[in-house]
Amino acid sequence: MQTTAWETLFQAQPFFYLRGEKQVRVQPVFRRLAGQTAIYGLGTIVSRFLNYLLLPIHTAVFRDPKDYGIITEFYAYAAFFNIIFVYGLETAYFRFATLEKDRMRVFSTGMVSLLFSSLLFSGLLIVFSGPLAAAIGYADQQDYVVWFALILGLDALVALPFARLRLQEQALRFAGYRLINVSVNVAMNVLLLLVIPHGLQQHADHSFSKWLLRWYNPDLGVGYVFIANLVASAVTLLLFWQPLTQLSWQMDWRLWRHMINYSLPLVLVGLAGMVDEMLSRAMLKYRLQMPTEEALHHLGVFGANYKLAVLMTLFVQAFRMAAEPFFFNESQKQGAPHVYATTMNYFVAAAGGLFLIVALYLDLFQRLFITPAYYEGGRVVPILLLAQLFLGMYYNLTVWYKLTGHTHLGALVASYGAVFTFVLNWLVIPVYGYVGASWVTFFCYLTMVVISYALGQRYYPVPYQVGRVLLYLVLAVGLYAIAQGLRSFLEPSYYYLLAAFLLAVYGGVIVWIEKRTFRRGP
Repeated sequence: MQTTAWETLFQAQPFFYLRGEKQVRVQPVFRRLAGQTAIYGLGTIVSRFLNYLLLPIHTAVFRDPKDYGIITEFYAYAAFFNIIFVYGLETAYFRFATLEKDRMRVFSTGMVSLLFSSLLFSGLLIVFSGPLAAAIGYADQQDYVVWFALILGLDALVALPFARLRLQEQALRFAGYRLINVSVNVAMNVLLLLVIPHGLQQHADHSFSKWLLRWYNPDLGVGYVFIANLVASAVTLLLFWQPLTQLSWQMDWRLWRHMINYSLPLVLVGLAGMVDEMLSRAMLKYRLQMPTEEALHHLGVFGANYKLAVLMTLFVQAFRMAAEPFFFNESQKQGAPHVYATTMNYFVAAAGGLFLIVALYLDLFQRLFITPAYYEGGRVVPILLLAQLFLGMYYNLTVWYKLTGHTHLGALVASYGAVFTFVLNWLVIPVYGYVGASWVTFFCYLTMVVISYALGQRYYPVPYQVGRVLLYLVLAVGLYAIAQGLRSFLEPSYYYLLAAFLLAVYGGVIVWIEKRTFRRGP
């Protein structure tokens, strides 16, 4: 019986990979990856929820928006400095821990490097805190720079211990420690911004209040947000205190040089990725050809609707946390490329379903999270959802330069994305506003996927099933287009039934194509 071209295109061959002449089922491998992604995802979602609790606290305490602007500005700086403080050693640890026989030697070498660099970087920020604070307009608040120097140093010291948990596939402990960090941060914010000020106000003449005022300064305001973060970072380091005190703290200089040569290009990758993610929002106010207040209105609408793509963002982040150590652990096994190809299938299938859930029921998500004044920006949400989906595909594809050590080529791809984002936003925003900025993000990640795929097939060929991946993407977008085309003819209740039916169609097609993969053992 002849096999048709259609059957060949969608044949579920990655269900097996060859080890010698024996076919081995790989489904348990993907069940493990899916389970870890779910745990990382749950931890990320709960952490994000707890962090969102800080927003009403901060906006209630700091009535003047400029105070909350200080918080936003300093955390924006911290995002870039964090990349410099860790300088790609997390990924370098994943690579060399899978190549070297002695994983503890790799971990110890990385920790010694981070200890000295953190002391150096934090020390420089503290020594020059005065000039740095003045340079960014906070000459009277150089303590802010000092506190962030300590936060960045402490966070850098726990980067490798967290990476080690991921490599050891201890997803529950990883998520638990992250939750403790966020919980302490929220609790300290509540204590320092609400409980203590309220107590001092109600019991000003009490002896305890007078003692408390010796170290608590009600005028410090925003500074207590940073102090709360500092306490949370210190507590997180204490969680790893026992394994760190048992570490030999030996430095293998030969290994360190290899790790640094591998990791330094990843600094450029991280900084470029931050540009891809943040630049459109940073540039919008300055490139819109309109009065500042009107430009800020557009920026607010764009920012609020950008957050509606958070479900896809959380999924991509959770998948990346689970997939990066998974890829390195599988790299030494026969058939690893087939595993990576199948992982791409699963990711796109799941992300396509998530795209449909948010895009089809976008009006419900808008009512749940934002007020009607922001609804006009809903048209960019499907674009941003697809952009995040392509970003996740790009993370899948980066396996080629991380496993082969061609991180300098990965840096070039990331740099291309940063230049693409800057140039296109500069040209497009004055004409098309935040809608144009959304399309720039989409095409940036799409072209990075294409370039990374082409380079990967040259340096580390993976048998990605391009036809199947494209089918899932076209199917998801096509079903969404059908729903939008029929929406104006349907009552809301009938539209929601149609959306549910289309979701069921998508899920049914996925299960039908991947039916062998969903089987349990032989």
